[in-house]
Amino acid sequence: MQTDLLLRQTRLRLPAFSSGRIDISAIEKGGSDRRFYRVRCSTEQSLVLVKYNLQREENRHYVRIAEFLAAHRLIWIEDLGETDLFSFRDDDWLTRSALYQSALDEIAKLHDLPENDWSELRGEMPSEFNAALYQWEQNYFFENCLGRIFRFNETKRDKLMSLPVLRRIANELASQPRILVHRDFQSQNIIVRRGQAHLIDFQGMRPGLAEYDLASLLFDPYVHLTSDERDELLLYYLERRDLRQNEIAVRERLRFCAMQRLMQALGAYGFLGLVKGNRSFLRHVPAAIGSLRQVIADIPELTRLGAALAYLPLNVDVGPRAGSSSKNRP
Repeated sequence: MQTDLLLRQTRLRLPAFSSGRIDISAIEKGGSDRRFYRVRCSTEQSLVLVKYNLQREENRHYVRIAEFLAAHRLIWIEDLGETDLFSFRDDDWLTRSALYQSALDEIAKLHDLPENDWSELRGEMPSEFNAALYQWEQNYFFENCLGRIFRFNETKRDKLMSLPVLRRIANELASQPRILVHRDFQSQNIIVRRGQAHLIDFQGMRPGLAEYDLASLLFDPYVHLTSDERDELLLYYLERRDLRQNEIAVRERLRFCAMQRLMQALGAYGFLGLVKGNRSFLRHVPAAIGSLRQVIADIPELTRLGAALAYLPLNVDVGPRAGSSSKNRP
């Protein structure tokens, strides 16, 4: 969309921006098909403009009340700045732990919402986490990671996909009571402003398990966390929600959810990197594979999958091809 059209639409919808100079610049981040722009009127006054389409089902859930957006499918949202949790990945743990705790405080607020408070959103959110969705994540991994990135032949993939434990895990997770979850709770979707965490990219929000959000943050392929750091954050979350008495059950579900989340992420890296042409996504494959190996090592029935992952060549080619972008991250 041309800049002058964005300017006209912004001034039409937001009269406060109708006078003076306005600068619009693209925000090059993420693997979404939405386009983000920073609209700046002054050093103190700015917002973010989102342009989206309805080709992806999640996009239509980005805003609950969308009548005034129908004509041009544009959204104006508060500009929280450019500093995300990922930006602090090389800082000392004392600094990072405080920011992670702030992020956990925010997600706990979402997880603590009683169903009566969000049941009216049913029908306005993407499909809830059920056995079919968990199995889709698994298949996404086998097709786009093992198939596209590592070129497993179809017979070998089918044998691994048919392991009975995978269906059992999907069914077991689906049998648990659901709460409202973010669905993509990772370091690049957490903006830090004045030491406080703010959650963005919430369009995938749906009923699911808290452990899936925890897995997304604690096993985030973009940021390395030690086992001790993960444990510290998990215990903080359990204390925050008064769940220490359920620690064993939470850890069990967290292990399964971490497997699911890492499979989903690896599937996305393969799809975005090799189908969409954004090959920079592939640089995160080694970290995600390493975490997936650790997670499934504690699941005896997945020994065959673990053995297959153990011999993967992790020197994945991430060089850009014609037409690809090296700026984006999923």
